[in-house]
Amino acid sequence: MLYFVQRHQLMETSVSFTHIQRIFAISPVGLLTMMTAKAMGAEKVIITDIDDHRLLFAKRLGADCTLKVPIPVDEKKFAEEVKVQLGCAPDVSIECSGADSSLTIAIYVTKAGGSVVLIGRGSMEPTIPLTYAAVREIDIKGVFRYANSYPKALSLLTSGKIDVKSLISHRFALTQSQQAFETAVNRECKAIKVIITCEN
Repeated sequence: MLYFVQRHQLMETSVSFTHIQRIFAISPVGLLTMMTAKAMGAEKVIITDIDDHRLLFAKRLGADCTLKVPIPVDEKKFAEEVKVQLGCAPDVSIECSGADSSLTIAIYVTKAGGSVVLIGRGSMEPTIPLTYAAVREIDIKGVFRYANSYPKALSLLTSGKIDVKSLISHRFALTQSQQAFETAVNRECKAIKVIITCEN
């Protein structure tokens, strides 16, 4: 189901995927967003996160550039670092983390006339540089659910353009469910996507 959500979210951006993308957060959602953007023709994708292991994983899956987010982060300064690494301001920034600071960076880094897409669910009333977005005519778009996305999503999967199995880092039997959940939340385990199988 995760992939269909991603396919719908990228369809809703209403941009050409020959454009340059910037994706925030390397959760399975962020990684799948990156893979889908590349499959749909994104020219160049930079992905950012706070975790070194996930940045390496994103690089292996096809990210053109990766950049670690410092904690705490100076949003304006980091936005400039992204532009330097990418060689320009991205046409589209896709926020997948739900962190308010990440949304702020997305607004600062996106080129004038570009789009910021909200996939991550952050606070209900984030403090963001809205006037900055307005004067630069940056569109801020939200997406929710995945109506009418199944045919194209299945097509990308069956064609081999998207390999969702590459996201699976751990597998557990149903009887190991507690261990599976503990693995998923423990950063030391370096889990990406944890699967519980119901087979004997």
